[in-house]
Amino acid sequence: MLTLGLLWAPFALPLHWFLRHDTNLATIVTMAILFVEFLILLPLWGKKVYHLPSPFSHYGLSPTVTNGRECLTGLIIGVVITFDLFGLMVIFGWATLHPSPQVLQAATEGIFTALGVGFAEELFFRGWFLDELERDYRPNTVLWVNALIFAALHFIKPLSEMIRTFPQFPGLVLLGLNLVWSRWKYGGLGMAIGLHAGLIWGYYIINVGQLIHYTDKVSPWITGVDRNPLAGLLGLIFLGFLMVWLGDAPRGSNTQ
Repeated sequence: MLTLGLLWAPFALPLHWFLRHDTNLATIVTMAILFVEFLILLPLWGKKVYHLPSPFSHYGLSPTVTNGRECLTGLIIGVVITFDLFGLMVIFGWATLHPSPQVLQAATEGIFTALGVGFAEELFFRGWFLDELERDYRPNTVLWVNALIFAALHFIKPLSEMIRTFPQFPGLVLLGLNLVWSRWKYGGLGMAIGLHAGLIWGYYIINVGQLIHYTDKVSPWITGVDRNPLAGLLGLIFLGFLMVWLGDAPRGSNTQ
């Protein structure tokens, strides 16, 4: 991690200054560089430190039909869960549906963003980082440490914002737990990548495509603070159902 950070800093710092007027673009570019460096260093780490003959396969990224099928299945499940969640809001009268011509464009843009984020984060958190934890700790410790660090790194913001959007944190923890279980249950990263990408894609379609308008009849703590479904009671319930489905996963790396 230290080596990765030291190699990344000479690129990240100048780019953040050069693109200081567009922080979103600066974040995208610098994180893309960080992930490329991670992809280069990962096989070197696996071969030099642990003498792995095929590091990417060991970390769950094997180019098999099964892994691809599980990724597609996870993608569909993630989108369906997201659409069901917002559909329930419409049924309860907490939101109204507004078909928009932007939906097709949002869906096209969103699939690439979702798969990119899902691939990068799952290779790191449920691939390399999970493997490192499994070498030193018991399965329950591995599960919770992985999920909590995943949630914490996605929750870095000013303290006032952390307090205001606190319901998002347990949602991120539940998501992290589900993604670890999906890795243990299926062995490879396919399902975890698919689920992660599907949830992002479904939300991207609805949010960017402006499909849903909230009626504000109930508290945002139910529907999601800042329109984020992970930051509300309803989202936690849906993630809980997913956890029940994945919860019978075998524990530990012997599923790989």
